[in-house]
Amino acid sequence: MEFRILGPVEARRDGVVLPLAGAKIHTVLAALLLAKGRVVSDSRLSEFLWGWSPPTTMNAQIYTYISRLRKQLGDGANIARCQPGYSLDAGTSWIDSVEYDRLDRLGRDALEGRHFDKASTLLTAALELWRGTPFASTTEYLCEAEAPQWEEAWATTLVCRIEADLARGRHGELVPELTRLVAEHPLNERLRAQLMTALYRSSRQGDALAVYRQGRAVLREELGIDPGPVLREVHRQVLDGGELGESPVTGARGPAGAYGVPGARGTGGPAPAPAMLPPDVTHFTGRALPLAEVVYELRGTGQARHTGRQHRVVITGMPGAGKSALAVRAAHLLREQFSDGQLYADLGLPDGSRRDPHDVLRDFLRALGVPAHAVPGSEAERVQLYRGLLTDRRVLVVLDDVADAAQAAPLLPAGTRSQAILTGRTHAVVDGASRLIRLHPLGTDEALALLASGAGPSGAERVAAEPAAAASLVELCDRSPLALRVCALRLAEEPRARLAALLSRLLPAERRLDELRHGALDVRASLRACYVPLPGKSRAALRALTLIRGNEFSAAGAAGVLRCGEREAEAALEALADARLIEVTGVGVDQRLVYRLPSLVRLFTREQKATVREGGRVPQG
Repeated sequence: MEFRILGPVEARRDGVVLPLAGAKIHTVLAALLLAKGRVVSDSRLSEFLWGWSPPTTMNAQIYTYISRLRKQLGDGANIARCQPGYSLDAGTSWIDSVEYDRLDRLGRDALEGRHFDKASTLLTAALELWRGTPFASTTEYLCEAEAPQWEEAWATTLVCRIEADLARGRHGELVPELTRLVAEHPLNERLRAQLMTALYRSSRQGDALAVYRQGRAVLREELGIDPGPVLREVHRQVLDGGELGESPVTGARGPAGAYGVPGARGTGGPAPAPAMLPPDVTHFTGRALPLAEVVYELRGTGQARHTGRQHRVVITGMPGAGKSALAVRAAHLLREQFSDGQLYADLGLPDGSRRDPHDVLRDFLRALGVPAHAVPGSEAERVQLYRGLLTDRRVLVVLDDVADAAQAAPLLPAGTRSQAILTGRTHAVVDGASRLIRLHPLGTDEALALLASGAGPSGAERVAAEPAAAASLVELCDRSPLALRVCALRLAEEPRARLAALLSRLLPAERRLDELRHGALDVRASLRACYVPLPGKSRAALRALTLIRGNEFSAAGAAGVLRCGEREAEAALEALADARLIEVTGVGVDQRLVYRLPSLVRLFTREQKATVREGGRVPQG
């Protein structure tokens, strides 16, 4: 069997293309192939097939597509049901993406070893496997999620192949190809730098300078920025009129030297390795599967022989779900893979406002060794310098409590060696994610294990001795990791206290949030950070929902307290679910979504007193 995804998705047996009908079948096959034998969850397949609006019959439809694939592939591949999804064992089948990764890796190794003829041959063979836009016959959702990183990998392979040919003295032959590529990708500074190099080595210094001027004009007009360090370095060398040295595109870190950064070319000393992570999480319990998914996604991408693709993991969940703890724990486990350092920033503030990326970039640049006087003033220049410094480094960037994609964008690394973990509460954070991890409330057993692990040396025995009190504590905490950690710390501080005593303090609803606070851990503050940024209409809707008896309801059931129609109520509930203040628990017998208002959110919302009258049809409650 042969499988091809670097273009329209195809499966071939003995050279004959199998008749896989429809974008959905192609999408399922591509998703399974991309996983390389790992399990692809039903929720991940749903995202690829229907985006954020899956049908109520999602699981049944996925099963149908899997059955059709099994029938078409026959013995050529084994698709197995492995909770919580499916996996594909391709056996000895040939897969174009796997072959591309192999050739690309060998080609880059040859380039680094200065075996330029071998590098050119291998990288050319890797590029010839591409038959157009990857995943072209799949849904728009899979294309949007996966195609950009593969196209970036293709561009990087192309740059490396051209670099090998430049080193072979093929500059004259490269000028037409590079001229075409720069015209097709006018904002790609790496290709423009290579065109300038080829022109200069062809005794066309004036044309090389003209290419720089054109690039500077395009960058200013389209992006409002000046050329980056790579292009400026080539420009400087062309102006000097001497022989161009090692390429700043794939060679040493020449660009950063213009700012006097230690470790850059022309300055002595090694580059500093930032270590900005918070302390590792002790007693990390209850998130084994999500932790394994994060580590698996990023482990290996920090190695010298990386995949050539940008990997970005986004962790979402309700307030107190343990997003930050999971990100920090994963980052500590990955420190060896990202040996050039770890950058960390909490992008939220206690009052619910957000940190300005401009200020975070200053902190990151200082951590990377840029002297205070050399930190540029404008955000665009800071982004250029920051990404230039990370281009050839293996750095893990952790962005905690991200509000939206716009806040995170300036802080994301470019290239493929450095990677990122983001945490946030809303769907808006997930743009470009290569892996989305959704955290749901802990299961009862997981919650009890977390309580026991943090309650001191005898925590397990204390929980086992009072099972009823422990179970009640877990439910009063909504099985929220943040609330449970507070309880565990209180128990650890009072090793002789009974769980029943702590339970008695939490039982009065009016005191519960006061009790769920310990040092910097504060359930009320976590909920406030989600509540404050909400539009006034959404805050009013949340207050109104506290009037509903019971924790679960549908849009039809909520319409009464919201004093609006069912459709308007559904829109209000979706906005609150996106903010992770209510959650979708399933589908009712009437095929309508069922929502849940967690008890801690209910208590917090009841505390809120409206200080101004908020407009809209939804009442203030």
